[in-house]
Amino acid sequence: MKKLKKLVPLLIACLIAAWPCAGRAQTYPNRPIKMIVSIAAGSVTDVIMRTAAAQLQQRLGQPLVIENLGGASGIVGGQTCAQAKPDGYTICVIYHSTMSYNPLLFSNLPYNPDTDFAPITRLFWLTEGVFVPTDLHVNSVAELKALAQAKPNGLNYGTLGEGSFPDLFLRWLNNQWDTQIVGIPYKGGGPAAQALASGEIQMTRFGVGNFMGLIQAGQVKALAVTSAQRSPLLPDVPTYAEVGWGGYPGQGWWGLAAPSGTPRAIVDKLNGEFVKLFTEPQFTAFLDKNAVVSATTTPEGFAQFLKEDRKAAEELIKIANAKREEYDPAKAN
Repeated sequence: MKKLKKLVPLLIACLIAAWPCAGRAQTYPNRPIKMIVSIAAGSVTDVIMRTAAAQLQQRLGQPLVIENLGGASGIVGGQTCAQAKPDGYTICVIYHSTMSYNPLLFSNLPYNPDTDFAPITRLFWLTEGVFVPTDLHVNSVAELKALAQAKPNGLNYGTLGEGSFPDLFLRWLNNQWDTQIVGIPYKGGGPAAQALASGEIQMTRFGVGNFMGLIQAGQVKALAVTSAQRSPLLPDVPTYAEVGWGGYPGQGWWGLAAPSGTPRAIVDKLNGEFVKLFTEPQFTAFLDKNAVVSATTTPEGFAQFLKEDRKAAEELIKIANAKREEYDPAKAN
């Protein structure tokens, strides 16, 4: 009985200590949630996340307010996320550059991808492609190669900035073809697609969903896609393997994270809501139309995937002959 009397105050103290976390989880969310998207408005990822936000508002009872922070290979968005208060009211849509490539390509990175984020879930894989304007009069990868070799420094290519996934592909391509195609940075696939259609650039590589309208309008042409099989959206366009790029490693993806220290109960709640939405037949059909594939995970599964994707990034950086550089915030915009 004496031992029991001694235990009662201790149990009460434990319950009191745990109550704030339990209370936050039960009432969360009770105000709008900011969702940082590390890409420009109008890009396919932005379109997907705005659609998701509209549907999740009904389920969570609070709006998800999107803040687009494109450019600088996702560094600006990653830094803003890492520095946010870990209370569940800032969540971050991150991607391969944010977590896998930037730490290998840049020193003086203003965030630590291994310690500054609480992984929530991977969301989807991207089907990407190489695109040219129709009036370039190039109908195949072989013809594009011949043109690039005939015009040193004569072709401009849209990227997301130095060290971004499109930039690494350009470096690899210049090495493979012995060309000097010039990279021009944009803040997302949407702006790059418009630049391509206007003739500001002559080629680029981004998610297929950014270009479908322009393809249907006859302004842009796809030369190859990254998927293992031909895309149902572009059945006449060959895969990377078919054009001789089958050995190119790495696949684009997007996921969701929160600032490190966000309560686990909130992480679990967000994981449950996003995973449920991104696996519903009606929403996955919407994703299919935008050339992306649902790829949700548990928080632990996403954390493990991030470790594996870093290894794939190392391989790609090696074959692209990309050198580590110091990050310069002045070049972020």
